[in-house]
Amino acid sequence: MDQIKEKSIGLDGEVFAERRAVMRRRVLKGATLSFNNGYGALEGLVRNESDRGVLLNFGETSAVPSSFELTVKGSDARSARVKWRDMTRVGVEFAD
Repeated sequence: MDQIKEKSIGLDGEVFAERRAVMRRRVLKGATLSFNNGYGALEGLVRNESDRGVLLNFGETSAVPSSFELTVKGSDARSARVKWRDMTRVGVEFAD
C-alpha cells in the first residue's frame, strides 16, 4: 500500500509540511458507523488509515455524529470520534 508523502502540495502550488503524528496508508475499504445504541447506522469509504485513525468519505457529512462505533471491512468495531469534517470527508480518531 502507498504511504501518503511527508510533504503535500496545496492548490496554489505551495509545499507544506505533513501535520499528522503518524503516517497513514492509502486504502479503499467499506466502513459502517453505528450510533444511538445501534439504532443508527451510516456507510462510507475509508480512504486512508493508521493505527490512530482513518479518513472517511461520504456523499455528505452532516448526519455523521461526533462519536460512534466504526467497523471497517475485515476489522473489529472500534470507538471513534470526529476530529474534523468538511462537506464530504471526516477525519476520525480512534478513542480506544
